[in-house]
Amino acid sequence: MATTASGLPVIRFGTFEVDQRAGELRRNGSRVKLQEQPFQVLIALLDRPGDVVTREELQKKLWPADTFVDFDHSLNAAIRRLREALGDSAENPRFVETVARRGYRFIAPVTGIAAPAELPKIEAAPRRDRKWLWAGAALLVALLAVGISVGFHIGVRASRLSPPPVERRLTANPEEAPVTGAAISPDGKYLAFSDKNGCYLRQIDTGEIHLIPLPAGFNPHPASWFPDELHLLVTWVAGPREPASLWMISIMGGEPRKLADQGRWPAVSPDGSQIVFVEQAEEGWLMPLGGEAIWLMQADGQKAHKILDNKQGEYGSAFGPPAWSPDGKRFAFVRNNYHAASEESDSQIEIMDIASGTTEVAMRSPRLVGTLAWTGDGRLIYSVMEPRPLPGDANLWAIHIDQRANRTFGEPLRLTAESGYVSSLSLSSKGDRLTILRETLQPDVYVANLQPGGRSLDTPRRLTLDERDDYPFAWTPDSKSIIFSSNRDGSYHLFKQAPDQTEPELLLGGDEQLFVPRLSPDGSQLLYMVTPKMGVAPKIGKGANDVGLMRLPLGAGPPQFVLEKENMTNQQCARLPATLCLFTTVDNFGLHFFSFDPIRGSFHEIPELAIKGLDYSKHNWSLSPDGQTLATSNREHGYTSLDPDVPVVKLTSLNGFGSRIIRVPNWASVSTLDWAVDSKSIWASAHNTNNTSALLNIGIDGQIRTMLREDKMILGWAIPSSDGRHLALWEASGTSNVWMLEKF
Repeated sequence: MATTASGLPVIRFGTFEVDQRAGELRRNGSRVKLQEQPFQVLIALLDRPGDVVTREELQKKLWPADTFVDFDHSLNAAIRRLREALGDSAENPRFVETVARRGYRFIAPVTGIAAPAELPKIEAAPRRDRKWLWAGAALLVALLAVGISVGFHIGVRASRLSPPPVERRLTANPEEAPVTGAAISPDGKYLAFSDKNGCYLRQIDTGEIHLIPLPAGFNPHPASWFPDELHLLVTWVAGPREPASLWMISIMGGEPRKLADQGRWPAVSPDGSQIVFVEQAEEGWLMPLGGEAIWLMQADGQKAHKILDNKQGEYGSAFGPPAWSPDGKRFAFVRNNYHAASEESDSQIEIMDIASGTTEVAMRSPRLVGTLAWTGDGRLIYSVMEPRPLPGDANLWAIHIDQRANRTFGEPLRLTAESGYVSSLSLSSKGDRLTILRETLQPDVYVANLQPGGRSLDTPRRLTLDERDDYPFAWTPDSKSIIFSSNRDGSYHLFKQAPDQTEPELLLGGDEQLFVPRLSPDGSQLLYMVTPKMGVAPKIGKGANDVGLMRLPLGAGPPQFVLEKENMTNQQCARLPATLCLFTTVDNFGLHFFSFDPIRGSFHEIPELAIKGLDYSKHNWSLSPDGQTLATSNREHGYTSLDPDVPVVKLTSLNGFGSRIIRVPNWASVSTLDWAVDSKSIWASAHNTNNTSALLNIGIDGQIRTMLREDKMILGWAIPSSDGRHLALWEASGTSNVWMLEKF
């Protein structure tokens, strides 16, 4: 137990710690501003984690008997300020839960004080809507300008929480060298892990680390151990545009052996005879996005065959990493089914019987993340995305499974309450040790200056200094401030900040999610999209997928309604003298374009621009400032059968609808598009399979310049200022390290 100089314990929960002697709350070592009364409420709750602390008890602790105060109002204010400091919410509590008509209790695992025998039920978190992930790009792992198809959302019904498991940190890699793969040995004694510098073997109990000697240039990612505890199943990306392939290596080093040309998330069966893996899983840095099929092969790579394919037609589906049953006769996986018209996902854990080839649904729940583990004592361990205001965080839960009926039973048990996304799990044979590869992503707004002629770019400088998600969408007409959307106060709201300022100005807040702020043609209005706050039911008469488009005068005046449309995904206007404005919607048939009047709110469809029969989430578009051309991109591949592996940008004339293609060689995907102010070039973010990203300037004449290249951070879209002299872009830093659970 850590203590202060006075002997008072330093209490830790999640990324927070409370220094009682100093009277400070800290997050990741940085002090969090918290007034005295909210701090004392926190101490009272931490004194008895899991127990109900009544309002009367808090009154006695905070206010002496002879103190005259509006107790109810003051306590409510203290609780509100405490939740704000913790990034918590009353609707979806992660730390402080309200017990109706009684009081409050602390529900997260706590270290530094005696843990309770049992914590009470946590209310079910609401289902996460794919629409906001698409329109708002809250996690942006797909790196689309305004579009994300995030698989594997799942939440859970609430459960009772036993004393928190013992968790140890096994790696301490910096942001510059994140851990890229990890797997614990069957006997639980060794951790195989990798980063950009090599592949390593760590003796867990002693901490001793050795580099596994491998051929130069071969830097694999450990995924699973073979039962002999001498060989590892690994993935390797041979080139910047190559898919991951599967290999076997010895922990003693030597020549690797190739098992399959492509595959992600491979797992060796308990007896070492078979390997199950996912086909062409598209993997972002923060979360896996799902694969198209599941394959099975012998351990030597022979007899590889597809055993499960995603559904076609009205519903699409994607698969997460498979996890073998202890007897090796079945495996579990997460399937995420989504319906384009509703933009909601149905996530479920399924179990496939190898002999019969049949699958059964073991559990359905929202916000489920794809990674799983199946313990020998009959539990499934799975990961769940936390509700807002903590998007991007995911934690582990466990539930018992009836292995005869392939059904879960009982209440789920929360195992962790930490920050970061759980990207992979690895379990020892005895099930006494579980390793967790945890990743974080921190998107921020950066500002860079364009040199005269626009042929080079200064080093970007970070503008937003908070720890939440910040995404730029526009500049003020005078090019003096960036307009961006941020969830720094819970919901996504609109902010404005000049490059020489350290703090932004709130433009518009409220109870709804505000995103995609862009200027009207004359620059006098800010147009933005609105959806309900997560977990809040739509108003009477409104559909769950309705998105509002509003306008806010940049001078003075209240917001005004423009229009409302189901499944709206993006909006953008040209600049005077052009007056064209476009928005898009999505349904089962594809992506649809509409022109609209930003004042009157009238709109009509432009069928010639529709992108039909394709996954809407893989496309991005941008309207040129002169209103003459629409640029579109497909995140996965080109629009034609010629060079299908080369990403392209498609330019469509809005006068006649003729189109032409600009090839973008040397990159695996083009993710985002935004026109330069002169309508002569496009700013595009491009990415390769080896985690390299770049900001490209693509001329309408086909000339391509690499303006910024990054292998340590993820690059997103770039928004030029009105005078064409500056760029606002977002870059995301992050960490990736391995932790281990014991006694869970």
